[in-house]
Amino acid sequence: MTESTDAPAAAAPEKTPTENGTTDTPPEETPEKATEEKEKETPPPKEMRAVVLTGFGGLKTVKILKKPEPTAAEGEVLIRVKACGLNFQDLIVRQGAIDSPPKTPFILGFECAGEIEQVGEGVTDFKVGDQVVALPEYKAWAELVAVPAQYVYVLPEGMSALDAVAITTNYVVAYLLLFEMANLTPGKSLLVHSAGGGVGQAVAQLAKTVENVTVYGVCSKSKHEALKANNNNIDHLLERGSDYTSEVRKSSPDGVDIVLDCLCGEECNRGYSLLKPMGRYILYGSSNIVTGETKSFFSAARAWWQVDKVSPIKLFDENKSLAGLNLRHLLFQHGRGDTVRRAVDRVFSLWKQGQVKPLVDSTWALEDVGEAMQKMHDRKNIGKLVLDPSLEPKPKPATPAKGKSGKEKKPAKESSEEKKEKETKEEEKKNENGEKNGEDITNGSDEGQSRYNYDQACDK
Repeated sequence: MTESTDAPAAAAPEKTPTENGTTDTPPEETPEKATEEKEKETPPPKEMRAVVLTGFGGLKTVKILKKPEPTAAEGEVLIRVKACGLNFQDLIVRQGAIDSPPKTPFILGFECAGEIEQVGEGVTDFKVGDQVVALPEYKAWAELVAVPAQYVYVLPEGMSALDAVAITTNYVVAYLLLFEMANLTPGKSLLVHSAGGGVGQAVAQLAKTVENVTVYGVCSKSKHEALKANNNNIDHLLERGSDYTSEVRKSSPDGVDIVLDCLCGEECNRGYSLLKPMGRYILYGSSNIVTGETKSFFSAARAWWQVDKVSPIKLFDENKSLAGLNLRHLLFQHGRGDTVRRAVDRVFSLWKQGQVKPLVDSTWALEDVGEAMQKMHDRKNIGKLVLDPSLEPKPKPATPAKGKSGKEKKPAKESSEEKKEKETKEEEKKNENGEKNGEDITNGSDEGQSRYNYDQACDK
């Protein structure tokens, strides 16, 4: 006797009795129906607000859009953003004047601070609830951001998110410029451009932590009074656009030991000419290429052509140094995250000691980012510009309704009945006014009485 190897027959669909005693077979479940039911059960993805660049160009390309909430991947932490830092680099990105920009649309921003909500696999230095500041490559201007842990820094006790974004980028750049590259020591002198901006203020404060350092600051004349009222870290305020090199030589005929330039263009030549022997010129920005609202190839070319080409032999003969600092490249291209982390730790330590205090110009809602960008573009800020996702946007002025052609809508034409009714009402009102005027006139001279009698006769 052999054992049967036939597979058992498939069970017949269970029949269910109906009201009339017959039985019905339940309909078979199709793949399409299963997919529909699964979609109904799956909730839609959560969304967040984000500042998105929809295309390179002017302010109209910057939009506040809804984006899916990110999650922390391996090696990342998810941060609930409380404040974002606005830097001049963001204006350059918007215009598309930065090297290797991502394809649009993408979320803007290189600096944010907040609270960790989720920790990805493999992350051991952070936990949920930590207050941190982060320097991601883009994507910082949103309600939530997932950032690799190597670009995240725990805040010292008592430091708010607003202070964190006012300090981190600006003071880290200033610290690297002064102490890692320029080797600032007691008794030296330095000149810094854009002295009223975030980095300029950081440079002035950090320089004054060293004894007997003289600071020359170049900025717009309109900012001088405000800077004098806020602090006394800048010893000599110089007017941008003036012959400031002559002003420097009046107080220091030999020039200065350090020049920190964020403008580029012809300022490179002036700065180099001011250097003493053993002096160092350091370029850390190129804001002179941002002249209009959109990218200008002419401005970029002019800035390039205005810079004298200095040969190593000239540097050798004159005992001078040229250098440059690009924080973004240092972090994301050169892999020097450890150098930046040491600078962050040192800056936070100085903040805890009360030796540095950030100057915040103003705080803006995400929806008002365009106005904040314009203020920085016009060089009107004194200190840091900050975005706060929790703020309500400023009320917008009411604008007249427009038709499809973009022109203001004209009032609708009145129908003949409406026009006739309107004329009747105006005639009645006119008669009433005439009667009142007539009454007033009768109380006057005989001439008024005659005119009243004439009007009455006409009415009859």
